[in-house]
Amino acid sequence: MTKKRPIYTTEFKQEAASLVLDKGYTATDACQAMGVGNTAIRRWVKQLKAERGGHTPTEKAMTSEQQKIQALETRIRKIEWENDILKKASALLISDSIKR
Repeated sequence: MTKKRPIYTTEFKQEAASLVLDKGYTATDACQAMGVGNTAIRRWVKQLKAERGGHTPTEKAMTSEQQKIQALETRIRKIEWENDILKKASALLISDSIKR
């Protein structure tokens, strides 16, 4: 029988990492207090520390500022993709009208 890995919310992860970064807990104490594994706490602490330092993570962000940045980056990629399609379509239409 396989054991399912629990899924934690970003708020939970941020709170758990905050225990270590802001409240002075050790990683082991935070694990016991939050009921999660040591590896998870260390990963969340590393991510939160990076986000607070201004680094946008590749996975889902914990801080609201980084979440906004990720949403804006996604929107920019979509707009750039749409612009590329429009450029290709207009080039195709122009080349088609020149041939006629």
